[in-house]
Amino acid sequence: MSLSLPDEVASLAALNAPFGVRTTYRVGGSAAALISVTSREDLDRIVASLRDVNPIFVLGNGSNTLVADAGFAGVVLSLSGEFEELATEELGDGSFRVRAGAALDLPVAARRLAEAGIGGFAWAVGVPGTFGGAAVMNAGGHGSDMAHAVESVEVWRLDEGRIESWPLERLQYAYRHSALSSRDVVVSVTLHLPASSRDETVEEMREIVRWRREHQPGGANAGSVFQNPPDTSAGALIEKSGLKGFRQASASVSEKHANFIQADPGGSADDVWRLIRHVHDVVLAQTGVYLKTEIRFVGFQPW
Repeated sequence: MSLSLPDEVASLAALNAPFGVRTTYRVGGSAAALISVTSREDLDRIVASLRDVNPIFVLGNGSNTLVADAGFAGVVLSLSGEFEELATEELGDGSFRVRAGAALDLPVAARRLAEAGIGGFAWAVGVPGTFGGAAVMNAGGHGSDMAHAVESVEVWRLDEGRIESWPLERLQYAYRHSALSSRDVVVSVTLHLPASSRDETVEEMREIVRWRREHQPGGANAGSVFQNPPDTSAGALIEKSGLKGFRQASASVSEKHANFIQADPGGSADDVWRLIRHVHDVVLAQTGVYLKTEIRFVGFQPW
């Protein structure tokens, strides 16, 4: 794969870079180019330069991403370094304003905030993603989500070549949804969170971690594959359809939680893709429910 890049960003790019192995599925092909941005200085230098580069995929931890075996004929953009920082400010009413870089891991932030006596974010200790992806998809769990905490999001608008601050209202959060598009890159997220008891929040996080280990599988997966329909769970529908433990070559539906699809070590991303489609089609045929995926598919034909 080859790709023409503006001179301003070519020095930051790695060509034919591993991509699939950087996701939590750990399968899939390479990207034509990967651009690593580690500082605000780098960001300022390239903000306008990528306006006409397409396609671009923004990669955090890759915790809800499946890359085709054939790879991605575009640019992967990865933020790190300064974009993994966390800053807190105590407000006059005893609450806190928290500013998190888009590349900061949610579990890391949850633990640091708890130690600082800041609450309202314990749920994130079990979500293996970064603030950027969480802000885009309104990630959540255990009765809360990003919409409960976000004050504003700093957004790099690729098509406009500029950075904007979006208040909560503009994000239009709904279940696993926001107004942010694939051409909007989250740079940082500002939260408004309450003060809390350190000990109580740490204990809450321990319970969340315990629950997830008991009910969800480890290994190579991307967490929940399908969104939960109203009034039921995707896992229950998949199990009802007789698919728990079902295997498609090097991919399988987890025996522990049917809404998790596992990839074998050294397996094929295309096997995972085919199994996801099979599960969707069988559930639709047997229950009449159209399951929507949470996963971002890269390099595959449109569903």
